[in-house]
Amino acid sequence: MSQLTFAYLLMLLAFLCFAGMDTTAKWLVSAAVPVFQVVWLRYFGHFLCTVVVYMPKHGIGIAKSNKPGLQVVRAMFLLCSTALNFNALHYLPLTTTIAIFFVVPLTVCLLSVPILGEKVGMKRLLAVFIGFLGVLVILEPWGQRFDPHVFLAIGAMLCASGYFVMSRVIAGVDENSTVQFYVSGIATVLLAPLAFYVWQWPDSFHTWFLLTMIGTLGMIGHSVLTRAHQMAEASVLAPTVYSQVIYIAILSWVVFGQPPDQRTIIGTAIIVSSGLFIWYRERQNEQGKT
Repeated sequence: MSQLTFAYLLMLLAFLCFAGMDTTAKWLVSAAVPVFQVVWLRYFGHFLCTVVVYMPKHGIGIAKSNKPGLQVVRAMFLLCSTALNFNALHYLPLTTTIAIFFVVPLTVCLLSVPILGEKVGMKRLLAVFIGFLGVLVILEPWGQRFDPHVFLAIGAMLCASGYFVMSRVIAGVDENSTVQFYVSGIATVLLAPLAFYVWQWPDSFHTWFLLTMIGTLGMIGHSVLTRAHQMAEASVLAPTVYSQVIYIAILSWVVFGQPPDQRTIIGTAIIVSSGLFIWYRERQNEQGKT
C-alpha cells in the first residue's frame, strides 16, 4: 500500500469519527443532556489525549506559542463552531447540518481575499455563488417548512470558516503539540464553569458510554487527521471531507430514522460540486507555481 493511499484511508477514518461524534452529540442533546456538558466533554477528552501524548516528550513546552494571541483566536472560533453546531443538532437533521457545514470551503475562499490577500478569479467566485444557491435549495427560506434554527448551523459554519482561515494564517508557527494544546485546553477551561453549572449525572450506562465516546471519537479523529497530513499535502487530501455525506446519510437514517429528503440531496450535490471545483482550481494554481 502506497503512502498516499494510506493517508486517504486515515482521512476517511477521521471523517467517520467526526460523523460519529456529531451523531453521538445529537443523540445526547436529544436525550436532554445539557449542550454545554456535551461540548465540554468533547474538548476535555481531546485535552486529556493531548496531555498524555505530548507532555512526556515536551513537558510544559507545549504551552509556549510563538503567536499565543492568534492561537487563542483560532481556538475560540472552533469552540464557538462546536457549541453552535451541537445546539443546531438538537433541532435539525444531521443531513441538514452537515450540508451547511460543506459551505465552509466556499466561505474560506471568500475570506482568503481580504484576510490572506489571495486572488480569487471569476470562475471560483461563480462556484461560490452557485454553492450558496445550494444552501437556499436545502433551507427553502421562502417556504413554510423553514426552521429558524438553521441560523445556529450557519453560525457554526461561519465560525468554522474563521477557524480554517486562522489555521492558514498561523500555519507553521508552532508545533502540532502546541496547536492541539491551545485548541483543546482553552475550550476545556472556558467551558468548565458552564458545564458544571448545568451538569446532569447520566442515569444509564448507555448515556455514560456515549459521553465517553464523544471525547474519544474527537481524539481519534484529530490524531489520524494530523497523521494523514504528515504523509500527504492538505490540498491533495481535501476532497475526502465529502465522505461525510455518505457517513451522515447512513447514520441519520439508521440511528434517527431521518433519511435525506430531495431538497437536501439536490442542495448538497450543488454545494459539493462547487467545493470540488474550487479545490480543482486551487490545485491547478498550485501546480502552475511549481
